[in-house]
Amino acid sequence: MGTGAGAATRAGAGGRGKPGGWLASPPRPGRIAAYLGLLVLGAVVGTAGALVQGGWFPGGLILALVASAGLFYGGSTATGTPFGVGAPAAGWLIAVIFLSLGRPEGDGVFAAGLGPVVYLLGGAVVAVMCATMSRSPQPASESGRLGK
Repeated sequence: MGTGAGAATRAGAGGRGKPGGWLASPPRPGRIAAYLGLLVLGAVVGTAGALVQGGWFPGGLILALVASAGLFYGGSTATGTPFGVGAPAAGWLIAVIFLSLGRPEGDGVFAAGLGPVVYLLGGAVVAVMCATMSRSPQPASESGRLGK
């Protein structure tokens, strides 16, 4: 392996030269801050989606699910790791569960009906889809043939 920009591209995100090398590397403050930011952003999108999906049905439901998908996919693309989907999905899930609990008086953000159920299940399905999407391989500057 060489040094420079080509080696960084082949190494992947956080690399150390082999796939999954980011798991063995020590955590960096910038990466931790990015994951915490994605966690908070996931909570914000989950809260906003919970409010919008009931207010502007069915357009609000579609908008909330598209925003969630954009956040999950964007986190994956920005970090290049599976935690890029996991952090905003965890924030989204915490916010949505907290809002679905309601208060002792019986007030809750989610009303009875099909919309909130589709939002809860749809958001979870979108998070799983973004986490399991295959990534296209990075172009390598060296030949993939053995012995050359």
